[in-house]
Amino acid sequence: MYLSHIATLDRDAANLPEDIRRGLRFLAETDINALPAGRVDIDGDRLFALIQDYETVPKADKRPESHALYIDIQYVASGRELIGYAPLAGNNPVSEDLLESRDIQFFATVADETDLVLGTGAYAIFHPTDIHRPGCAMGAPAKVRKVVVKIQA
Repeated sequence: MYLSHIATLDRDAANLPEDIRRGLRFLAETDINALPAGRVDIDGDRLFALIQDYETVPKADKRPESHALYIDIQYVASGRELIGYAPLAGNNPVSEDLLESRDIQFFATVADETDLVLGTGAYAIFHPTDIHRPGCAMGAPAKVRKVVVKIQA
């Protein structure tokens, strides 16, 4: 997991793999607010973005998840949300396994989950070795515009 802000991309880029830099450059160079919600292809199924508009919900209403095939860059274009994070290690019971059909599995519980706070311009990178719980409210529900850049691992 990696947490940063798009304003520090020039400094951070040297430490990141090329495909992640490509995804972050898309975020930095694109007027996200001008795009409709939905998928934007950057490099076919290898690298694409999902533009999302939603209202955050209580953390207890969100399920922790992980992916096997894709790295996620979760970027908050506007708003503020909490994302739970834990390493994909230990004995976290899987409640629903959709890895074959949708590259996602959900967990019933997660040990040692850490809360990350992402405001406008912040992003977190989650690898297949990470569990994350996005879309959580920080107190009252709030509107968020977010981009999830999917990068084939």
